[in-house]
Amino acid sequence: MGSHGRWAAFTRVRGGDGAAIELDDIEISILRSLTTQLLELVGPGSLPDGADDDPLAALLADGPTEPPKDPALARLFPSAYEQDADAAEFRRFTENDLRARKREDALAVLRTLDGGGPRIELTGDQARQWLGTLNDLRLTLGSRLEVTEDEGNGLDRLDDEDPRKPLMIAYQWFGLLQETLLDVLTAGR
Repeated sequence: MGSHGRWAAFTRVRGGDGAAIELDDIEISILRSLTTQLLELVGPGSLPDGADDDPLAALLADGPTEPPKDPALARLFPSAYEQDADAAEFRRFTENDLRARKREDALAVLRTLDGGGPRIELTGDQARQWLGTLNDLRLTLGSRLEVTEDEGNGLDRLDDEDPRKPLMIAYQWFGLLQETLLDVLTAGR
């Protein structure tokens, strides 16, 4: 992956608080495809009728009270604490906002990818949105791959024929992107 036989990584934008990266067409395609799939996974959440037109109604909208059944969604929308009445209430009032933020971040990534390449420059705000989406992509892939903290799970040494290999490569690449973007954003602080 990446131009010149290496994986693409973020660099600091001269004189700004943003970041830049050079992505080839394949990398842009992978990011676009998986970010689009993330948007589909996150979905719109559930808002009562009329909440889209009324900001106050949207703010006070009831959300789900149960954790998601899908393991990837459970990673993206974890319970604040042990399941009880307080956890259900917390989820009810926070999950829709969290879904909206995740959608907004993913859409920002797609807009910058659609802006062309190979060099993509991000403002500080865009870089933070990318960081959120890269984290969400990594959490989702990690959940699908059943990545654990255990170094001995063997996922880093999959055979080329293993159907999980491309997802594992993407998981590792997103980790590198996330790390280099975080380094850029925290440099000089």
